[in-house]
This record gives sequence, C-alpha cells and structure tokens, in this order.
Amino acid sequence: MRLDRAVDAYLRHITVERGLSDHTVAAYRRDLSEYVRWLATQGVDDTAAITPETVAGFIAARAGAQPQPAASSLARLQSSVRGLHRFLVREQIEQADPTGRLRPPKLPQRLPKALTVHEVERLLTAPDANEPLGLRDRALLELLYATGARVSEAVQLDVDDVSHGDVLRVRGKGSKERIVPLGEYARDAVDAYLTRVRPELSRRGKATPRLFLGARGAPLSRQSAWLIIQAAAERAQLTAHVSPHTLRHSFATHLLQGGADVRVVQELLGHASVATTQIYTHVSIDALRDVYTTSHPRAR
Repeated sequence: MRLDRAVDAYLRHITVERGLSDHTVAAYRRDLSEYVRWLATQGVDDTAAITPETVAGFIAARAGAQPQPAASSLARLQSSVRGLHRFLVREQIEQADPTGRLRPPKLPQRLPKALTVHEVERLLTAPDANEPLGLRDRALLELLYATGARVSEAVQLDVDDVSHGDVLRVRGKGSKERIVPLGEYARDAVDAYLTRVRPELSRRGKATPRLFLGARGAPLSRQSAWLIIQAAAERAQLTAHVSPHTLRHSFATHLLQGGADVRVVQELLGHASVATTQIYTHVSIDALRDVYTTSHPRAR
C-alpha cells in the first residue's frame, strides 16, 4: 500500500474506532508525516518496501538529529511508527511487522511536581471574585483541584455534567466516562459562576452546552485555560513552575498523603493502569522520608 494511504487509514482507525483525542491524533499525524518524508528521501513510498533495517535507519537518523530530540519525543515517535505497522499487519495489508524488534528508549522516571496545600490555597483564591471573569477563573481552578481532571477534560465539560449534585461526569481519553466527587468548595464556586456569570457570557456568543465560556461567549479553549492558570500563579506569587497539569499532580499527591488508596486515586484520575498512578506514591514516600529524617533522633 502507498505510504500516504496507509497513514490516512491508520489515522482514521485511531480516530473513529479507538476514539483517541484530537490532540493525540495530531501528535501521531506529525510523527508519521516525518516518517513518510524521511522514507521518501530513501526512495521508499510503499509499505511493502519497509524492512527492520529501514525502520532502524529512521530511528537512528532522528536520534542523531541536531538539536537532539528528547527521549520522550523519540519514544513517542517510535510508538507512532510501531502503531502504524501493527495496524497494517492486523488489517492483513502487510504480512510482516518491521518494528517487531524495535525497543523504545528507557525514559528517566520524572516525579510530578506538586504544590503544597498552602500554595494551592493561594492559587485558588488568586482570581478576583468581585469580577465576573474572576468568578469563572476561580470555578475552573477549584474544579481542577477538586477532581484531578485534565485541563482538556475540564474545557470539554457541559453544563449537564455538573448537574448531578456533588459529583461530576468527566469524559477522559478514549471517550471513557468516569464519575468524580465534587467537593463543597468547588461546588459553591461552580454554582456562583453558573448563576452570576455564565448567563451573561452565553448571551455574547452562539448557544453552546459547554460549561466554561470565554469573554465573548465561545467555549473556553485549552490555551485560554492555561493562561488563566498562569495568571493565577503570578497573582499568587508562586515561585514554583505551575503548568496545566500541576493541579492534577497536586490532587493525586495530596490524596495519597492523606491516606487514600492508590487504586481509588487511579479511578479518580482515569488511569487505565495502576502503574501510572503509582508514580505519585514515590512523591508521598519522599515526603515521609523527609519528615522522618528531620524528626527521628536516630535517623541521621
């Protein structure tokens, strides 16, 4: 099969049948476009002509590029290429998988950065509650910390998703839904936004079921949500780097530090595997070790 047709078929597969997010599909498309361009320089335009040596040559070329790509970027690139070829074999378009012996680079384990409880409180109260957009921003921040939702999940919420009392319906990766408790502080902040701010914002734009709206009434974008978090961090004078995932990391870390079971946290975060959640246990263990070292008379 011609490479361009193979890539198109695979992207349709992960979009329609696997239900991957637009963000993930876009990343796969970028990786595979790079793969196709490199193969073209080698005179390869058909999937049948790709061998294990061809794939190895591509990976080696990318690993040796300047500036050198990060290990995480290289791992994702390999994953995209491996996914394409496995799809071709599964669909019986090709007989052999040239990526069968491909092994992704071992990534260094990076512990997620979490804010302290005091820093989170400063962040959550940073937006001006006397301003309409300040009420919206506070509702967004409270919801993110109360539920551990990803920013992409938060901006996709509809008003109906928060109409179930003290729980929130979240649509995660692969269109999987999960129900997450919504704490009292977050519930009050969202209610204040819904009654005092959202009706006016809604009148400024086209009708939409989205919960969070921008100043002109359009659904709030991921980029706008990121800017809201950054502005709140600056206003709270936080020296730590605050990213869109910081509140999610803090949510998980604080739950585990408070004694929550790791499998409960897994469900709340929407992780497919508990192994993904267990990285947060290392954060908690480090915190316990610090307390032990400074408090126990024989700890040294």
